[in-house]
Amino acid sequence: MLQSMMKWKYTEAIDIPVNWESNEISPLIKELLVQRGITNNIAAQEFLSPELDQLNNPQELANIEQAAERVHEAIDRNERILIYGDYDADGVSSTTLLLKTMEELGADCDYYIPNRFTEGYGPNEEAFREASRNGFHVIITVDTGIASVNEADVAKELGIDLIITDHHEPQEQLPDAFAIIHPKCSPAYAFKELAGVGVAFKFAQQLLGYFPKQFLDLAAIGTIADLVALVEENRVFAYFGLQSLTTTNRAGLNALKRVCNINGNVTEEDVGFSIGPRLNAVGRLQDADLAVQLLMADDPDEAEEIAEMVQSLNKERQKIVSDIVQEAKQMIDPTENHGVIVVAKEGWNQGVLGIVASNLVRKYDRPAIVLSILPETGQAKGSARSIPAFNLFENCMKLRELFAAFGGHSQAAGMTLPTENVQVLRDELNELIFQQLSEEDFTQELEISKTIAVPEINEMLVNEISQLAPFGMSNPKPIFQLDHMPNDARQIGSRKNHLKVQFRQDNISIDGIGFGLGHLHPFISSGTDITVAGELGINEWNGNRKVQLVIKDMKIKDKQLFDHRGRKQANISPFVDHNTSQVAVFNKLPVEHSIVPEGVRCITYDTDVGSLGDEDTVYLYELPEELSTLRDIIVKINPNNVHVCFYLEDSAYLNHFPTREDFKWFYVLAMKRKKLNLKENIEKIMHAKNWTKEQVLFMSEVFFELGFVKIEKGIITINSDPVKRDLTESSVYQKRINRADIEKVLYYSRYEDLRNWFLGCVQDRDISREEVINGL
Repeated sequence: MLQSMMKWKYTEAIDIPVNWESNEISPLIKELLVQRGITNNIAAQEFLSPELDQLNNPQELANIEQAAERVHEAIDRNERILIYGDYDADGVSSTTLLLKTMEELGADCDYYIPNRFTEGYGPNEEAFREASRNGFHVIITVDTGIASVNEADVAKELGIDLIITDHHEPQEQLPDAFAIIHPKCSPAYAFKELAGVGVAFKFAQQLLGYFPKQFLDLAAIGTIADLVALVEENRVFAYFGLQSLTTTNRAGLNALKRVCNINGNVTEEDVGFSIGPRLNAVGRLQDADLAVQLLMADDPDEAEEIAEMVQSLNKERQKIVSDIVQEAKQMIDPTENHGVIVVAKEGWNQGVLGIVASNLVRKYDRPAIVLSILPETGQAKGSARSIPAFNLFENCMKLRELFAAFGGHSQAAGMTLPTENVQVLRDELNELIFQQLSEEDFTQELEISKTIAVPEINEMLVNEISQLAPFGMSNPKPIFQLDHMPNDARQIGSRKNHLKVQFRQDNISIDGIGFGLGHLHPFISSGTDITVAGELGINEWNGNRKVQLVIKDMKIKDKQLFDHRGRKQANISPFVDHNTSQVAVFNKLPVEHSIVPEGVRCITYDTDVGSLGDEDTVYLYELPEELSTLRDIIVKINPNNVHVCFYLEDSAYLNHFPTREDFKWFYVLAMKRKKLNLKENIEKIMHAKNWTKEQVLFMSEVFFELGFVKIEKGIITINSDPVKRDLTESSVYQKRINRADIEKVLYYSRYEDLRNWFLGCVQDRDISREEVINGL
C-alpha cells in the first residue's frame, strides 16, 4: 500500500435540475460543466463560447463616470496626470494599459511604480509630495491604493485629485479619495473578482468611449498572472486576451515571447509560467520600470534588448529563490508542530519572499510567512502565502495591531512589523490556526473530476477537454483518476527525480509523467495496480504527438510485496516512513543495528506474537525455522507492505539432498573401515562421490542421532547392535528437509507465488476474524 500525498476529494454532482436542450455538447463536457455549476444550455454556450458582449457595462462601477470626467477635464486643462502602479505583472500590465489610453487621449501623462525595497507596496506620502512638486494634479492608482488612507489625506492636502482603481480587499476604513473604482465597493457591479488590469481596462473603456480590443493582450497577462478566478468576466478577458497575445503586434510582447520560447497559440500556462514570472522578476530585483518599458516598446531592436535584460533578471531571481528556500528549510525545526511557518532573516531579498513562501507552503502544507529583517529600521518586512482552509487576511486582521503595514487577501499578503513582534505573530497565528483547523485540514486537496480507463483516453478526448480552457482559479484543469497495473515504471531525468509509468490495455498505451515524483518509484512493486490522478494533455516531441497523463499524485490500495532477495545488504532506507510503524524480523537480534535504519523496530521469530500489533511495514531479513512462525507473525501484524531481504550463502534447497543409496554407500564404507577418520578421509569421500563437505557431515549427524554410529574426535565407528530406525526419524534429517521446503517457498519461488503466499496469510487473518465475529 502507498498513501497519497494529498487528500483526494471527489467532485460531487450538483443536486439541482439539469436542462440540456442540445445534444451538441458531449456527455463528458456536460458532466464537467455541471461540476462547475453550469446546468443549462445557455450557460454552457456562454462558458464554452465566450463573447465580448458578456462583459459588464463599466458604468456600473461606482464613481467611474465622475473619475472619467475628471481625467477629461485634466486633459482639457493640460494638467499633468500620474499613473501610480504596482511592481507585479498585474500592476505593470495595468500601468501600461492606462499609459496607452492616455497616449491615445493626448494626455500629459507619466507613470510611477514604487521601489519594492526602499518604498514598499502601494502609494506612499513622499512619492505623492514629489508628484506635487513635479506639477501633477491627478494621480490614478492601478492595482493598488485601497488601503492608502493616509496617502489619500496627503493628496487632498496637496490639492491632488486621487483616483483609486484597485481590486484588493477593502479594509475597515476606505481612503478619502476623489474617486474609488473597485468592484467590491460597487454594489451595482455584478462581478467582484476582476484583477487590477480588469479594473484598469474598464476605466480605459469609459475614458475612450469605446471597447478597446487593442488592450485585451495586456488584460490577459494581468488577469492570469494575478491568479484571480477565471470565471465570468475574467474568463472572457483571458479567452480573448490569449488570442490577442497570439497575434499581438507589440514589439515588447513579441520579444518576450521569443525569450520564453513561446510559439504558436499562447496558452494560460505560457502566461502563468513564462510571461508572468519574467515580468514579476523585474520588480522583485529592482525598479519595475524595465517591465513597463518592455510592454511600451515600439522599436523591435529596443524590445529585444530589454527582453534579454528581463530574461537575465529572471534567471537571477530563480537562483536567489532557491538559496533562500534552502536557508528557510534549515530554520524550520521538524520536531515542532508548526501551524503557521514564520521564518525571518536579515539580508533576504524582499522581492522574492512571496515565491519562497509559496515553496514552503507546497513543501510543508502550512501557511508560510517569510520576512526580511531590516536592522536599520528595527522592522521585518515580507510576504505570506496560505492554504485553502485558512483565511490569512481575516486572521491577520485580528492581529492588526502587530503590523506597521498590512494588506492582501485570503491566500496571500504583504506585511511590515516591528522585529520584536515576529515571535508574537508566530505564537498568535499558531493559536488561531489550531483553534480553527484539524490535522486533516492541513493536507493539500486534489479534486478528482472523473475516473477513466485506458481505452477511453485519446486525442479526441483531450480536444474535448480543451473546450473548457483557459484553465485557472475556479476553473481548474480536470483531474482524472486511473486505476491500472503499469507494464513499465522508471525514474527519468538527469537526477532521476521524475517518474514515468506506462499503462497498456487493448493495444492502447498511455504514458504517465510525474514531474518531481521520482522518489515514488521504489514504492511500485511488480504486478500491482496503482491509482494515479492527473491532467490529460498532448506531448509533442520531434513532430510526434502522443496523449499523456501528467500525474499529480499516486496511491496504491493493495498490500504489496517488495522483493530484495539475493542482495547481501538490501537498502531499505528509501522505504522508511517515520510516520508509520515499521518492524524488522531476525532469528537473533543483530549485534550491528546499522543494517536497520533508524525508526525501524527489531524483533525475532521468537518474539511473543501476542505482544505484537498492526504494523504498516515489515522487513524480513532472515528465513524462519518454521513457515508457521512467519505465518503467525504476518497474520498478527497484518502489514500493508512486506519487504523480503533474505540472503543465502549456503542453500539446503540447491545442494543435492543425499538419497537412501548415498546413505547406504556411506554406511557400508564406515562398516568396512571399522574406524573411519573423517579428518583424514573426507576429501577422498567428497571426490569419490562428488559430494560437498556439508553433505558428508550431514549424513554423519543423521547416523549419530539415530544411534547407528559413534563419533569421537572425528572418528566414526559402527554401533554393534543398532536399533532399526528409518532415516526420517532423525530430527536433523527432518530439519534439512524442512529448511529446503522453506527455501523453496520463501527464497527460490517466483515473485507471484511468494506474493500469493503472503496474501494467503492475510486472508487467513480475515477468515479468522470473520469466524470470531460470527461466533464460530
